[in-house]
Amino acid sequence: MTDLGGGPLLEVVVQHDRDVPGCLEGGADRITLDVGGRSPDLPTASSVLRAAGGEVAVRVVLRLDDSYTTSGAGLTRMVGLAEEYLSLGADGVVLGFLDADLEVDVETTVALARSLPGVPWTFHRAVDLTLDPRRSWRRLLFLPGLTAVASGGSPQGLTHGFDDLLTLAAGDPDVARLLMPDGDLTPEHVPWLTRAGVRQFRVGPQVRPGGSRDADRAYVDGSLVRSWRRLLDDAPPAVAAVP
Repeated sequence: MTDLGGGPLLEVVVQHDRDVPGCLEGGADRITLDVGGRSPDLPTASSVLRAAGGEVAVRVVLRLDDSYTTSGAGLTRMVGLAEEYLSLGADGVVLGFLDADLEVDVETTVALARSLPGVPWTFHRAVDLTLDPRRSWRRLLFLPGLTAVASGGSPQGLTHGFDDLLTLAAGDPDVARLLMPDGDLTPEHVPWLTRAGVRQFRVGPQVRPGGSRDADRAYVDGSLVRSWRRLLDDAPPAVAAVP
C-alpha cells in the first residue's frame, strides 16, 4: 500500500476503532493512531487495525511518556512495541526525540528507525519545540525511512506558526516534500500550502462534530472527512519557482 497517490494525502488522527469507519467513508489516505500523544496498548491497536482492514494505511505513535527523550531501556521497549504493531498490520510508525538542548536527537531517532528497516515513519510535532526550526529541518531531511514531518510551525500550532512554515516550505522543495501541516489546520491554509508544494495534510478535531477534542464523545465523521478530501483534491497545484 502506498501513502501518496495522484493528489495530496489526507491523514486523520484516531484514538479508537470507532473513529475508523468515518475515515474509510470519507476517503482518508492514512490514519495515525495517537492516544493522548502516547503509544496505544495492544488491544486498542489491534481493534483499530482490524477495523481498518487493510483499506487505509495506519501509522502508530511510539512514545512512552510526556517527554521527548528516552533511555536505552525505553528505546528497546519502543522497538518491541513497533514490532507488535507491525505484526498486527500497521504500515508505519510515528516517532522522534529531542536532546537536552531542545535540538533534534538525530542519533536516538535514527537508532529507532534503523531498528525497523524498511518501515516508513513520521517525525511528530516535537520539531515545533526546537529552538531553531530551520536547523532542525536540516537535521531531519533525508533521514532513512522518513516520509513525513508533522508541524504547526510553532508550539501553538498553525494559528501562530503558519506564515513561518509556509515560507519554509516555499523556499525548500525538500521541506515541502516532507511537511505535513498539523495543529489547527483550516481550509484557508490549504491552497497556500499546496501552491508551496506541500502534499500531506493531517486533521483531527476538524473531522469530529463541532471540532471536539473529546474522542470518546465525538467520533470521526465521514462527511467531514469527505469535505477535507474534496478540498485537497480541488486545491491548486504547486507553483514552480522562478530561477
